[in-house]
Amino acid sequence: MNFNEMNLIKPLLQAIKEEGFIEPSPIQKKTIPLVLEGRDILGCAQTGTGKTAAFALPILQSLSKGEGSGVRALIITPTRELAIQIYESFECFGKYTSLKQSVIYGGVGQSLQVNSLKAGIDILIATPGRLNDLIGQGYITLDAIEMFVLDEADQMLDMGFLNDIKKVIKLLPKTRQTLLFSATMPKEIESLATNLLNNPEIIKISPVTSTVDSIEQSVYFVDRLNKISLLTSLIKEHKMSRVLVFTKTKHGADRVADKLNKAKVKTQAIHGGKGQNARQTALSDFKEGKIKVLVATDIAARGIDISELSYVVNYDIPNQAEIYIHRIGRTGRAGLGGNAINLCNIDDMDYLREIEKHIGMVIPEVPSKWPMLILEKTEKPVRGQRPENTTKNVGKESVKTEEKILLNEGAKKTKAHKKPVYKTGEESKKMSSTKKKGSAIGNKNTVAGKKQQLQEKNSTVIEKKKTVIDKKKTVIDKKKTVIDKRKTVIDKKNAVIDNKKSVIGKKKHKSISM
Repeated sequence: MNFNEMNLIKPLLQAIKEEGFIEPSPIQKKTIPLVLEGRDILGCAQTGTGKTAAFALPILQSLSKGEGSGVRALIITPTRELAIQIYESFECFGKYTSLKQSVIYGGVGQSLQVNSLKAGIDILIATPGRLNDLIGQGYITLDAIEMFVLDEADQMLDMGFLNDIKKVIKLLPKTRQTLLFSATMPKEIESLATNLLNNPEIIKISPVTSTVDSIEQSVYFVDRLNKISLLTSLIKEHKMSRVLVFTKTKHGADRVADKLNKAKVKTQAIHGGKGQNARQTALSDFKEGKIKVLVATDIAARGIDISELSYVVNYDIPNQAEIYIHRIGRTGRAGLGGNAINLCNIDDMDYLREIEKHIGMVIPEVPSKWPMLILEKTEKPVRGQRPENTTKNVGKESVKTEEKILLNEGAKKTKAHKKPVYKTGEESKKMSSTKKKGSAIGNKNTVAGKKQQLQEKNSTVIEKKKTVIDKKKTVIDKKKTVIDKRKTVIDKKNAVIDNKKSVIGKKKHKSISM
């Protein structure tokens, strides 16, 4: 099926042709006809599947056939970047229709947005906070809404927007068509869908396996302090461009960007703490190739849609497998090749195992110049099984001892290792299945054993420290005794002085009386 066979109107087909689209994606094939029939949709689809066009095209067609006043279609999305991306899609596909659309989001002044609303629009794309704000000020009414889209519902939940969404839903007309899209389906979203949708058609697209098949995945085991050195080395040695790096926090994103810039790698960070203009500038510079690296948090990256993105780096391994899939889904889109590089320290091991279990493969390890010192002393662990319950807190002294012993050994060992060759496009797609077959790791010691060895060393170090502390306490007690004795001597001297003063006073008194 192609777009010409989907009963789309000529203005839409002309715009689609000019954009170079020939065949609809799987979610577009399933969703567009159903939306045109007036059905409610519950879509489970991941980033990069083409779902924006899947709801934008039928909305434009449905509204073009009828007439109405006020906002007739409302699309709510969690982030500014994604809101702008959706707005641009409506602008692109609807340019030959008479429909008008606008986008509103926080982080910028509202005057321009309010002016666009006053001019009259048919389609509104909004983030929850700014939408509720302008509704409260009386600039937006939802009485005329015919079609309502809730996009990236799971991310809205993660960002704490669920109550804001419920406020909006209460203001919507009961008679409407509703489309809900979510990459995952937690219980809260299922409950929301039950109350929001009317006999919906359920569409599931892009299972995990098909998402990762075209992506070359690899993992480097490295201590946290050496991650930035390893990342810098990889970018320079492999002459990487358009590298998207993920961190857990906005402060972490700023630190990584700062250190890469100091290493003369042009980098910018994007996260919720940045102003809207700064975020848009960073995205534009990245798309245009003015910078090599964009460091982002998960929330800020939700709206990033960049074709031919060759590298995604997980500087911090995510604590959920679904987040991992979302991250690496930024590369390898539409079946194209891509590379997902993971920098894993000891605290990330459990997360890595859960991810591997979820995607059904062991991610191939690549040796580096900066091996994980805690694991380098003995053989690498089998990542296919869980470790025994052990503490993650490794004493500083024992780690320093390991560093002294292994720093040179680790460097020597890795000199002989071949550098990984990253593939893109069809090469990567062909190699991914071969990699998976040869990626099994032999039976080796578990991480728990190695942690236990270091824990025992820790105990010895701690006992020695306790002994030193006890000795210091003894010395302190002796010093206190000496101080007390000195105080006694001083008190005696003061008493003698007082006696002498008394004698002198008496002598003066006698001389005066004579």
